[in-house]
Amino acid sequence: MEQFHSTHKDDRTEFQRDYDRLIFSAPFRRLQNKTQVFPLPGSVFVHNRLTHSLEVACVGRSLGINVSKELINKYPKLATTHLEEIGSIVAAACLAHDLGNPPFGHSGEKAIGTFFSEGEGLSLRPLFSDAEWSDFTHFEGNANAFRLLSHQFKGRRKGGYVMTYSTLASIIKYPYASILSGKKGKFGFFQSEQEDFLRIANELGIKQQSLPNEPVQFARYPLVYLVEAADDICYQLMDIEDAYKLKLLTLQETVDLFMLFLNDRQKQRACEVFNLVADPNEQIAYLRSTIIGLLLHECTQVFIENEQEILEGVFSGSLIKQLPGSIKKAYDTCANTALNRIYRSKEVLDIELAGYQIITTLLSLTIKAVMHPEKTYSQLLINRIPEQYDMNAPTLYGKIQAVLDYISGMTDVYALELYRKINGNKLPEV
Repeated sequence: MEQFHSTHKDDRTEFQRDYDRLIFSAPFRRLQNKTQVFPLPGSVFVHNRLTHSLEVACVGRSLGINVSKELINKYPKLATTHLEEIGSIVAAACLAHDLGNPPFGHSGEKAIGTFFSEGEGLSLRPLFSDAEWSDFTHFEGNANAFRLLSHQFKGRRKGGYVMTYSTLASIIKYPYASILSGKKGKFGFFQSEQEDFLRIANELGIKQQSLPNEPVQFARYPLVYLVEAADDICYQLMDIEDAYKLKLLTLQETVDLFMLFLNDRQKQRACEVFNLVADPNEQIAYLRSTIIGLLLHECTQVFIENEQEILEGVFSGSLIKQLPGSIKKAYDTCANTALNRIYRSKEVLDIELAGYQIITTLLSLTIKAVMHPEKTYSQLLINRIPEQYDMNAPTLYGKIQAVLDYISGMTDVYALELYRKINGNKLPEV
């Protein structure tokens, strides 16, 4: 077997290997049982974190391919470089962008943060530095994805998943420490992974924007803009489509929203397709695919037109925010509709309420266990936690991080089952 591995030829590039490593990883598979927006599906299929990530990766690859072609046309001398690998890098980063999200969608992030900022965990504040405490109160799935891919967990080979620096840099949408996250609570890395990020940033030549002795802050790595755009395109359109399937939006409302993106010629073509295809689901799918193609083209143009500002680290906002007037207006209309009709719907609020209760309970019990391991109940709880999570870390910061690693890695179903068992609502099956 050893001889086979030493002579086996692998024609994949390192960036393509990143994609394959992620596809076959356990954290990626667990995304199939993590909420995207709506509760996990019953008879009507809606997107979960896995299907969302796969779709984002497809859009991201296309964006990367489009941008690399445009850049090579603009700078023919770059044809012999790795520029054509942009599509592979962006696709891999898109696969990884949600790996760090806890169960129950974005409400899971809020539940963890508020446990420390206004819940039971607030009593722990005096035990941590300002920077460490900010990591907890602003817990962020993006920073957790970077930790998941780079941290040396027990039993895992050194270097995490051995990803290329380009892929890792491409998932860090907010390249600064949590203490700079502000009201939005967004940041790119925990204190424990700051040195890892600095090493990547220095190797890739990412421009630092902070002065010595200030909290770490860098410009975005250019490919982050493509990963972000792919995510923006997918979640906005797919959330509207899912809302239609769940009857939160009518067929006409959905068609009207999607038609806003199209010019007169495209609308005429859509009407012709509707005359040939009677199935409403197929009609919506046609509009969605048309709009994705349109947004791919427009986001590519925005990137190329602002290439210099992006490379210099002075480009402001996202590619979506720079779309042409009518298309940007259509996108904003969808975003406002999603906020008022989807994200505040009873179905979504119910999963958020349940998620808060489950995550808060699991956090409370597990943190008490690692802080008081000598107690009998603590030992019972700690003994059922996989060894890769270092509940005996040398610092309290490390212990709490291990708890967050454990809970954020759970699927919705696993977290619910554990919550029921711990509360005595369900006994293990024999």
